[in-house]
Amino acid sequence: MKKTKTLLLLFTAFFVVFFAQAQTKKDTYTLITNVKVWDGNGDKAVDADVLIENNLIKEVKANIKAPKGAEIIDGKGGTLIPGLIDMHAHLAIQEGMLVGKDSYDQMAMGARSGQDMMGYLNQGFTTARDAGGNILGLAKAVNNGLIPGPRLFPSGGFLSQTGGHADTGSFNDEIGAVDPLEYHGFGYITDGVPEVQKAARMNLRAGATQIKIMAGGGVASEFDPITTTQFSLEEMKAAVEVAKDYGTYVLAHAYHDRSVNRCIDAGVKVIEHNFLVSEATIKRMKENNVALSAQAVMSLVAFAEPEKITFFSADQKSKASQVYKGAMQMFKWAKKHDLLIVTGGDMFGPAYTGAQATNITALVELLGWDPVFALKTATRNAGEVLSWSGGMNPYKYGTIGTIEKGAYADVVLVDGNPLKNIKLIEDYKKNFKLIIKDGEVWKNTLK
Repeated sequence: MKKTKTLLLLFTAFFVVFFAQAQTKKDTYTLITNVKVWDGNGDKAVDADVLIENNLIKEVKANIKAPKGAEIIDGKGGTLIPGLIDMHAHLAIQEGMLVGKDSYDQMAMGARSGQDMMGYLNQGFTTARDAGGNILGLAKAVNNGLIPGPRLFPSGGFLSQTGGHADTGSFNDEIGAVDPLEYHGFGYITDGVPEVQKAARMNLRAGATQIKIMAGGGVASEFDPITTTQFSLEEMKAAVEVAKDYGTYVLAHAYHDRSVNRCIDAGVKVIEHNFLVSEATIKRMKENNVALSAQAVMSLVAFAEPEKITFFSADQKSKASQVYKGAMQMFKWAKKHDLLIVTGGDMFGPAYTGAQATNITALVELLGWDPVFALKTATRNAGEVLSWSGGMNPYKYGTIGTIEKGAYADVVLVDGNPLKNIKLIEDYKKNFKLIIKDGEVWKNTLK
């Protein structure tokens, strides 16, 4: 009895000390001065200081008095913008996965993904929504502070029908065969409502923040002509209902009217690509509050001269040419009808290392859009769509994509004004003087 009381007293003392230490943990403050702040909402940058408390922005105004013990950073007249957001990343897609996939295992692919994540931070991308692939473990590790990387909103494995855009098998597979990539969670081949429901629930159980379905064909894929519509209406609705039950949404890979309109009928909230649709479909997207996730580089640059893509077949070159022509028109309609537009690169592999920002700058250089509008697609607009993840959002305690009270402290200090010269964000090594993610300094070359 005496021994039991002694142990009880020891446990009580331990918890008293533990909670006392937790309650006396000191807040940390960072004050950024001498900057022009673009908050992600307005049309210009204004003179202001920014006070960060722990990992949230506490104040944005002129002449903030520094709290005791605050780290003070002199921005030297630069422009402070929200951390950039890539809304169509593919961190699980690596060179060596398909061609030469017998040479590397998933450990090697994970290591390469880790390098890419640090590359995102170096480019000022403090958040990325991954649009398919098994990065669920990576996302958890980043979110728990185990490895460095941008905030991750993972979709988990792609949901694809047999012969769909994420079918990585072989043409002579037997029914029921499971490709190694599918086995490792890269994507799920789902046919029929029960299989769609199960795959969606598997992703969400493992931490997916939204669900990605393949609703139509692609340019580079082997089995699915770009004209195809994939998944029945009932299958799409099944994915949407599972997402709704978890308080989140579905995004869909789709190019043309039939697949996009079926997605709208099913309740899909974000269309990725969308390059071959009519103006009527654009209007319908606006009426139903369906957002456009646009990839300017892959449609307007990579496919501008498809005949030069030596590894493309004649059919793939033809599809690429169609996409280029359709994208030019689609972007004009999307701007005309004021769609909620976000940007994501869909860019991976050595050719695009360090080039994520070109997906934003292309909107200005190739389409003539205003730099402020282009930047909003990768900040405020993107943050709004990320908020649609609702209860599955691992970052519920602040907003993302703006510099305002209550926002997460994700900021980039640019040497110059990207609202006037958008090209500044491409040369990040030179022009990004300060990068802060979640209140922690990732880069500071001001000193």
